[in-house]
Amino acid sequence: MGRNIKWVYLIVLSLIWGSSFILIKKGLVGLTPMQLGAIRIIFTGTFLFIIGFKRVKEIRIKEWKGIILTGLLGTFFPAFLFAFAETEIDSSIASILNSLVPLNTIIIGFLIFKMKSSKRQVLGVFVGLIGTIMLIMNGATLNPNQNYLYASLVIIATFMYAASTNIIKQHLQHVKALTIAVGNFVVIMIPAIIVLISTGFFKEETLTNEHLKPALLYMLLLSLFGTAVAKVLFNKLVQVSTPVFAVSVTYLMPIVAVFWGVLDGERFGFWQGFATIIILIGVYLAHKKKG
Repeated sequence: MGRNIKWVYLIVLSLIWGSSFILIKKGLVGLTPMQLGAIRIIFTGTFLFIIGFKRVKEIRIKEWKGIILTGLLGTFFPAFLFAFAETEIDSSIASILNSLVPLNTIIIGFLIFKMKSSKRQVLGVFVGLIGTIMLIMNGATLNPNQNYLYASLVIIATFMYAASTNIIKQHLQHVKALTIAVGNFVVIMIPAIIVLISTGFFKEETLTNEHLKPALLYMLLLSLFGTAVAKVLFNKLVQVSTPVFAVSVTYLMPIVAVFWGVLDGERFGFWQGFATIIILIGVYLAHKKKG
């Protein structure tokens, strides 16, 4: 079981995270992007503090730099970037663009952490880039009422995820997964509360909105599974495998996300499907080990 446990983590994470994009879309019906991002962080932090707040004392002073960076890059900023992105682009497209994380892990690893890259990995990054351009151009044509400039927010978030993954592998490999997750939210919880208060969330017109309760329920589901449980699983996956294998969870996520998106009435054309395959081929080439 020891050698196969990484595959169990991978499949469970794919199902959880693949469903998170439609939950964000549904949550935006009753919440603004800033409110959604903040509430997602607050709910998640609450869950993590209940099960593991005592873990904070395990974090050594020299580890806090990595904890702070992974908290901001791996959770805080992406929570808001995805919320804003999905005000304009479909949830299924956001998920597919999220597949760029493995490619960006290689780019970040090469540029910042001086990790060596093979010709195959460079080719994979190039192929993935072509697929991304195709996906965005075809999406903009198929949905002319959507502003595909917002797709850049997802791409920025994928670079942040990639940086966070490399930091965990390089500097926090020895720290327990739950400890990292709890430490992350110790860092970002108060900023999230400040953001939520500043949005006017507690004003009467917001609290009496008929769409608020369903939106909060979606955020509860997203926070408990999509962030709290999944973040611990993901940190564990990084530790029992490699950064690139860990983020290859994005191979399977688009399948789940597109299923939910189409079920919800999103348009997904042939050329978008073709572009998705191109991106995943790029991810595969970048990830494939030498024979």
